[in-house]
Amino acid sequence: MKVALTGSTGNMGKETLAEILKINEIEYVKLLVLPEDKRIQPLLKKHKSYRRKIQVIFGNLKEEETCKKLVSDVDYVLNLAAVIPPLSDKAPQKAVDCNQIGVDTLVACIEALEHQPKLIHISTVALYGNHNHLHPWVQVGDPLLVSPFDIYSATKLRGEFRVLESNVKDWVVLRQTAMFHRNMLKDNMKDGLMFHTCFNAPLEWVTAHDSGVLIANILRRELQGNLEGFWRKVFNIGGGEKNCITGYDTLNDGFGLIGGSTKHFFKPYFNATRNFHGVWFYDGEKLDHFFHYQSQSVQYYWKQMGKMYWYYKLGRIVPKSLISNLAIQRLFKDSNSPAYWYKHKEYEKITAYFGSKESYEKLCNTKWEAFHLLVEDEKYSQLKNKGNAQLINYYFDYNKKDEEITLSDLQKVAEAHGGSLLTTEFQTGDIYRKLEWKNQDNQVFIATPYTILRAGHWVNRTYFENVWDFDRLSKKDKLYSQVWYDSHNQEEAYIYSLDKEYNSRIEGLE
Repeated sequence: MKVALTGSTGNMGKETLAEILKINEIEYVKLLVLPEDKRIQPLLKKHKSYRRKIQVIFGNLKEEETCKKLVSDVDYVLNLAAVIPPLSDKAPQKAVDCNQIGVDTLVACIEALEHQPKLIHISTVALYGNHNHLHPWVQVGDPLLVSPFDIYSATKLRGEFRVLESNVKDWVVLRQTAMFHRNMLKDNMKDGLMFHTCFNAPLEWVTAHDSGVLIANILRRELQGNLEGFWRKVFNIGGGEKNCITGYDTLNDGFGLIGGSTKHFFKPYFNATRNFHGVWFYDGEKLDHFFHYQSQSVQYYWKQMGKMYWYYKLGRIVPKSLISNLAIQRLFKDSNSPAYWYKHKEYEKITAYFGSKESYEKLCNTKWEAFHLLVEDEKYSQLKNKGNAQLINYYFDYNKKDEEITLSDLQKVAEAHGGSLLTTEFQTGDIYRKLEWKNQDNQVFIATPYTILRAGHWVNRTYFENVWDFDRLSKKDKLYSQVWYDSHNQEEAYIYSLDKEYNSRIEGLE
């Protein structure tokens, strides 16, 4: 077995490399690494006993010749490369180059080969956009409503669509949930990104270690020739129901290392109230049923962090107000924080993340006693019970087998989106046939039934432009409206966009 791996110096990539190197049947692993990435040398040193199995290719994912070298003479391509927040927020072109153009180049190089490797593409929970207590549980077919101004989720959306609609014979898309990793505490104290996490947002966590085990176990099962029903599908990577918590819980657990809680260090207005991307996976057990990778819990992770950062305990003797001022509120000066947006009159972002300038100002005068926390609601335990999950209406029988999908199913879903299916002939169950559709803006596009019904895609402006027009689209789209109006008023009529220099714009804001 010969493997190509992108993103090997990232948090999930490092764990994946460590796990797959243990597989004796792997002859070699090609690593695609940016020339300026200084993390590669420590990584190679760590795996010096496996050095004979590692080939390093320096280059960029968007370079055709580099991708050709990477994908030639391998059996599997593991695409873990991604530019994620906060880097994607600060350097959006890098996100476009990697998550969108890079994926397109990679896929094209695989398509051109006579003997194609199988492609494992890592996507993201960010595609589902903002969810709250009204629809915290999602599955793969839920509508994809990427959050306004989130260039990361927009580029990952486009990259995933390219994979799904490619001519690669064998692919699988794995949507990664929120991921705990060794550097999380250190990374989160550098940027205002932590303030994007809604206190009441549902968050399902998985560790980088378990994610690496998953990828290795996929390859092991392949060696056994026992992966029926896996390829040409989309799955959610989750940590299991034990790891389904909220944004507030997450911060609370972290502050527990220094003997405090979220309420000690934060105030309600510090964090966004919408425009995040967190969910609980209703179908998260499917991958674990295949590969048995979910082993580490939220509690285990924080216990390990407590051991690694033992000196954090010293913070228990420091006044909590001092820690809040020096460690937390210093990040208000960062351009990724809501406080910075408000101070610099970036009201388009305030509107996207809080609903309006007035809502943010009101929240600034709100104390914890008057702020509704989901974790303190008596109905919270019922909400976390997956058996009580309120799933959306998909406008066809989602529990149908793929081979039972009919022309009528396709037409109903297209009409629910406010569009139509232009193709008039369809053989029941032919879900990977490319069909012609029309969206509510009369834009014609090509996609398979699997992409639309099973993977939740429906082409709109975000697939081509840095424009988020869901206020308008949801007025006619019955799938979108079920989720979008959980956190947006039907009277809102904003068009969020980024200009050529990636500056935020909003139409309809007075």
